[in-house]
Amino acid sequence: MPKKFIEKYMPKPEVLKQHKYLKVFGQLLNKPNLWALNRKSAPGAFAIGLFAAWMPMPFQMVLAAALAIFFNVNIPVSVALVWLTNPLTMPFMFYGAYLLGAKILGTPAQEFQFQISWAWIEASLSTIGPPFILGCAVLGVICAIAGYFIIANLWKYSILFKWQKRNK
Repeated sequence: MPKKFIEKYMPKPEVLKQHKYLKVFGQLLNKPNLWALNRKSAPGAFAIGLFAAWMPMPFQMVLAAALAIFFNVNIPVSVALVWLTNPLTMPFMFYGAYLLGAKILGTPAQEFQFQISWAWIEASLSTIGPPFILGCAVLGVICAIAGYFIIANLWKYSILFKWQKRNK
C-alpha cells in the first residue's frame, strides 16, 4: 500500500482540527485512529469517502467526516475521496445515477435540462428525484463495498509482497 505516499500529502491533524467545518466535532476529533493510516482505518475511510461522494447534497465533506468519526476511520482519506464528485465529474456521475435509478424503478428516463433555480429543483423532485436519489444510493453502496474490499486486499497483498521481499 502506498502508505508513505498518502501520508506525505495528508494534512496534519492539528491543521484539520482547526478547519471551520470540522470544529463542530470538537473533542470527537481526538481519537488517534481518525488520523492513523493502517489496514483497519484505510479500507473504511475509502468506503465512507466513496459513499459520501455519491450523495447529492451540499457539504459532502462534513458527511464524510461525521461518518469517519462514527466508524472510527481515517478522516483525511474519507474527506479527500469526496472530491471525486467535482464540477467536471458530477454531471456524468449524477446523470448515470439517474439512469440507473430509472432502470431500477422501471420508469422511462425523461429528458430534462438542468437549471440553477430553486423552482426547477422543487419541480424536479417529483419527476426525476426518486430515480436520481435511488441511483445515487445504489451506486454509493456499491462503490463503498467495492472500495472497501479493493483497499483491504491491496493492503493485505502489499504486506505479503513486503514479507516475501524481506525473506529473500
